[in-house]
Amino acid sequence: METVVPPDPELTWSLRGRRPEDVPVLADREPVPPTWTSGEATGRGVRVCVVDSGVDRDHPLVGPVDGSWVVAKDGPDGEITVRPTDTGDSCGHGTACAGIIRRIAPDCELYSVRVLGERFSGSGDVLLAGLRWAVRQGFDVVNLSLSTTRIQFMQELHALADEAYFARTALVASAHNTPVESFPWRFASVISVGSHQEEADLYLYNPDPPVEFFAPGQNVPVAWLGGGSIRTSGNSFATPFISGQCARILSQHPRMTTFQLKNALYLSAANVRISDRDAT
Repeated sequence: METVVPPDPELTWSLRGRRPEDVPVLADREPVPPTWTSGEATGRGVRVCVVDSGVDRDHPLVGPVDGSWVVAKDGPDGEITVRPTDTGDSCGHGTACAGIIRRIAPDCELYSVRVLGERFSGSGDVLLAGLRWAVRQGFDVVNLSLSTTRIQFMQELHALADEAYFARTALVASAHNTPVESFPWRFASVISVGSHQEEADLYLYNPDPPVEFFAPGQNVPVAWLGGGSIRTSGNSFATPFISGQCARILSQHPRMTTFQLKNALYLSAANVRISDRDAT
């Protein structure tokens, strides 16, 4: 039987029903003005991996995919293996995420690790194996628009999230769409993302636990199978918006740690107001 940690009704998973002005944040002025949001920040040279259902490499809204792998239980004794693949996307979800990343960071390098099958099917051990493989390849950003509620994977996922954090691989993870506990987005070492309903291309810092950032995720246009697009909603589609922003920042500041990257996102969030008070 699956064990799920009960939700806390006071925790904030999405910004539905609230606007950016409802979550104002005041920050001290930085001694050096930030440059990560300049027009030159296009993601060039940054390697972004989408751990999901695969990516349709021929989709016009995705552009080139620099490498694709699939994680599967196909050994003689059910061993999990990771191997190159050209099979594309099993259900459209990964292509949607990749298209958002490409729009935000058009010059980044995109990679795909498929851990989901048809009809969004998957298992916690395959997710863990795919994420571990991606982290140990040294990608700069890993987009994870999925999670597991199975408590037996929590400890290993936590250790892997910490490994990524200290290895300077930014793990950008989607909060669950409903207020239930799932992982790894709940860990402090990842960049966790929920959604807002604003039409503007902006993201917000969340001053209340547990999600750190909100990005567009309600009725957003996304790439889909067959070269087309649809409109859909969910924290899954807010997450690649933040992954794309991470790629943009890292293309300007490639030596940033994940700690510094979180701070850059915080200072450039639309609801963070810089104080005129001199730093002391």
